[in-house]
Amino acid sequence: MNEEAKSRVAQFRFGVIHDLIGDRKLERGERKRLLQEKTACVWEIPYSERSFISASTILAWVGRYEKGGRRLESLYPEVRKDRGRPRVLDEETVLSLVELRKQLRGASMPVIMREARLRKILTPDVKAHPVTIYRLFRERGLLKRQEVAEDRRRFEAELPNDIWQSDCMHGPQVLVEGKTRKAYLFAFIDDMSRLIPHAGFYLNERVETYVAALRIALAKRGLPRKLYVDNGPAFRSHLLSHATAALGIALIHSKPYQPQGKGKIERFFRTVRMQFLPTCPAALSLAQLNDSFAKWLDEQYHATIHSSTRQTPLNRYLKHAHLVREAPKDLHDYFRVHASRKVDRDRTVSLGGKLYEAPIPLIGKTITLLYHENEPLRVEAFQNGVSHGMLVPLDMSINCRIRREHSRVSLLPKSNPPAPVPEKYTGGKLFGEVDHEL
Repeated sequence: MNEEAKSRVAQFRFGVIHDLIGDRKLERGERKRLLQEKTACVWEIPYSERSFISASTILAWVGRYEKGGRRLESLYPEVRKDRGRPRVLDEETVLSLVELRKQLRGASMPVIMREARLRKILTPDVKAHPVTIYRLFRERGLLKRQEVAEDRRRFEAELPNDIWQSDCMHGPQVLVEGKTRKAYLFAFIDDMSRLIPHAGFYLNERVETYVAALRIALAKRGLPRKLYVDNGPAFRSHLLSHATAALGIALIHSKPYQPQGKGKIERFFRTVRMQFLPTCPAALSLAQLNDSFAKWLDEQYHATIHSSTRQTPLNRYLKHAHLVREAPKDLHDYFRVHASRKVDRDRTVSLGGKLYEAPIPLIGKTITLLYHENEPLRVEAFQNGVSHGMLVPLDMSINCRIRREHSRVSLLPKSNPPAPVPEKYTGGKLFGEVDHEL
């Protein structure tokens, strides 16, 4: 440490003890109060990683200053004769600890200490404090994080719909019922062609909104094999993960704080900010904004030769369009909400404050209900993966006029039991025409 550094340390120490020294006699208890305040403070200590000072250290500085004739030089840091090696450790122990640290590069200090004891590097008679070992490792440069460069490479999918990238961008203000609200752009980009399967502005970034945007993209451009998304709440829902898995789409989340993997969707957002938003009139409604955006996508973005592929996104996509997996006709039902319920003895199931009637074989069993929140009349019941059709909303006025099945059976003679009649479902079907004979 040079003279200037020593002077800075001494000046700092004097600033800490200045009100504890001098000819002024401190009142009773005032010295103790000052020490308590100083030990509770967070200090920026020159050339030190510590931020707190103990009372014993402060009093030691006061003693040194008084004994040194109240000269600033008396507060200079002392130079240790054995600097560079811990005083309680011999050279052989130091070298062994350094080698242990290199072997256990990512281990914490308690683990290092435990291993040193187990390997007899630190014997029971050595009273080495963890702070001493920590200081040793710091002086040897063994505490610096080993930064390993990640193997990042540019990639491009081989075929259209191999990979879609998706994300959300904060958009402009739009008019909604005379008031301005922020719009959010949900977008999907095909990795191979840079085509946009769907992109649209919405009034929020909730899960339901993203799912609605995804359904539009799938219906328009088919099913991707992989969907690469961010880690936001809209991309971490059970509804999204279940629907994509059911459709055979691998849902992949990017690593937190590492946007490099979503470079293509980020580049598209930059194009939107630079080319579309500056030319977009202000004070538009959400519908007007989406109309202008859709026109820009079709007439400019999809028709412009991309700088990387040297083709227009639309032509590059259509060249292999025959390989695209078409979305199923019942795509809407893949995005239903799941709920687990137990069927009561009276065949009823409660869902969203409404009662539904389940088939008789499901009485007392736990079933899974699949439904859309905006379609209360389409609630499908599953038990052990088998569909039992749509549940019927409960109508108690009709039930009071229906003759119960067990009453007909009880009136028959016991000697002549009726032939077993196969149970018939009366609650409707999920797909196709309803069989009116049931």
